[in-house]
Amino acid sequence: MAHVLLDLRMVRGRLHGIARYALELARRMPALAPDLRFTALVAPQGLPDGLGDLTPPMPLHRSRAGFLSPFEQPALVADLMKLKPDAFHATSFSMPLFWDGRLVATLHDANHLALADQYTPVQSLYYRMVVGPRAKRASALVTVSEFSREELAKYLHLSPYRFQVIYNGVDARFQPATPGEAKAFRERYQLPARYVAAVGNAKRFKNLKLLKHIAPELPVPVVLLAGKGSVAHELGLHENVLDLEELPEADMPLFYGAASALLLPSTYEGFGLPALEAMATGCPVLAADATALPEVVGAAALKLPPDDAVAWRETTLRVLRDDVLRSELIELGRERAARFTWDDCARRTLAVYRRVLEAPSAPSTRGG
Repeated sequence: MAHVLLDLRMVRGRLHGIARYALELARRMPALAPDLRFTALVAPQGLPDGLGDLTPPMPLHRSRAGFLSPFEQPALVADLMKLKPDAFHATSFSMPLFWDGRLVATLHDANHLALADQYTPVQSLYYRMVVGPRAKRASALVTVSEFSREELAKYLHLSPYRFQVIYNGVDARFQPATPGEAKAFRERYQLPARYVAAVGNAKRFKNLKLLKHIAPELPVPVVLLAGKGSVAHELGLHENVLDLEELPEADMPLFYGAASALLLPSTYEGFGLPALEAMATGCPVLAADATALPEVVGAAALKLPPDDAVAWRETTLRVLRDDVLRSELIELGRERAARFTWDDCARRTLAVYRRVLEAPSAPSTRGG
């Protein structure tokens, strides 16, 4: 029975998009492919508590060093030589440079290269010295959008045909909230009866500074979910913006479902999962007409120039006031989100594993 090892080392703290991707695959793989043996490599401290249904049903091996730590590369080689997988799925941009086994690598975007000025020199150097060279020798490369395929090909000097596009999915728990559920959620977090949602972090490409020019003129507050720390204060978003620092994963569908709209003004996204998750809950989406977002939302969201604050303000006001438009966006959004499932993502990824496992392998591939 062939052994596939999945990389879950990046699953730490609040789940970002890549961690969600890795966990959604891991929780589905054993049931979809009982003829394969699955295990996962996790951080030295193990997986965080509270994952619930996202907890992977497979043996977990604690890595010898942390994700992207100074000792990551030698530790990763040691882990792979010990575990001897027939294939290793690097689910993020961390890849084993000095291990030549069968490698399936998912690269979600090229922002460390395309936006190098927004990252530390060490991060950009890692992409050039580790990711680029190892990607060229990978058994298979996966990415999450046509936009990311073109970007990665350009910056890593690879043919775009080296990448297979497999879209992310939306979990079935992202469903519209009942009025009672929405009310209880708002009361639990002391939120107003109506609000506009926003998600992201302080990185410049998330473009949350745009909210500074929108929020003061809205009749409802913007509730910003941006993780630990007061991002609203850091970015000078004081007026009519409420900082919601943390939410349990179980409450994410309610955060979207209780909102009047989601604002997603990011100028660079490899995919844009929050847009689909919000749509699935019946939350109208306003998205930047840039990078992968138009590809993901299709005609089911209102697409706006990311730097046009007036357009964002006027369109948000329109969505808040026009019930007919809101109903249309809700219907279109739910139809759009239903096309993206994690089961489909997992099945297509399994097909990649099978092609890689059937291919001949060099004698040294599994480290002895």
